[in-house]
Amino acid sequence: MKTLIKSSLFGLSAAFLFAQCSPQKTEEASTEEMVVEDAKTPTLTKVWETPATLTTCESVLYDANTGNLYVSNIEGTPTDKDGKGSISILDKNGTIVNQEWVTGLNAPKGMAISDGKLYVTDIDELVEIDLESGEITNKYPVEGAEFLNDAAAYNGKIYFTGMNKGLLHVLDEGVVSTVSEGNASLNGVAVSSDGKIYGLDGSGLKMFNADGSSTMLNTTVTGGDGLIILGDGNYVASKWVGEIYFVSGDGQTLLLDTKAEESNTADVGFIPEENLVLVPTFMKNKVVAYKLDY
Repeated sequence: MKTLIKSSLFGLSAAFLFAQCSPQKTEEASTEEMVVEDAKTPTLTKVWETPATLTTCESVLYDANTGNLYVSNIEGTPTDKDGKGSISILDKNGTIVNQEWVTGLNAPKGMAISDGKLYVTDIDELVEIDLESGEITNKYPVEGAEFLNDAAAYNGKIYFTGMNKGLLHVLDEGVVSTVSEGNASLNGVAVSSDGKIYGLDGSGLKMFNADGSSTMLNTTVTGGDGLIILGDGNYVASKWVGEIYFVSGDGQTLLLDTKAEESNTADVGFIPEENLVLVPTFMKNKVVAYKLDY
């Protein structure tokens, strides 16, 4: 009988102790579950800059196959057919390898690479340049064009914008056609790895649909110039006036503001394996590279 009583008392004591301890453990567990990491603020940190000899540099394009950076230099006003425009080559450290790799252009702007060729918009035509020789191998005039701007390549096609007409064009098997109309000052264009086309215009960041219509993704970063697709719904967008933004589903973060220095941020390029954003400064005549952390 004594043994039974002791066992019962022990059982009651254990139950009492368990009841006293259980709420504390539950509270601790709940507290642990509520711990959430703070969201990281995207930043840009300057890494290098070129000498100021890239006259009116408008666009930078990275070639992953060679490691070259191509820079389009207007060397005048954006609409003058003066034959002064050029393409320069830099290495990934910002050293100018060839200041005048291609000359005789007018006002070269956006560039794209496809099948061993560099394509560059030049006011009213798309110019094709052989990457190995640097020779101009073709020119594709665009009827009615006055201010062709950015360019992007995907699966053998070259997409490029007609800014003042609000048009998105494509060069496909040697033929130029228009795939979207009615865009407000369409400038930057980029194509994702799955073939989706994105653009920057006066209304913001948009994704183009198969029928030429578009879906707005961000209406705050308006009047954008260069566009970088980072993936997972993240983008970098530059505005010519001197602003660069990180854009995501949560909104946008101002990464860089150089308006006070009167340094433009035109059609930016990107080295993905180094997370380097390449900024052509237009009137400052140099390219500046920034490390993106996000």
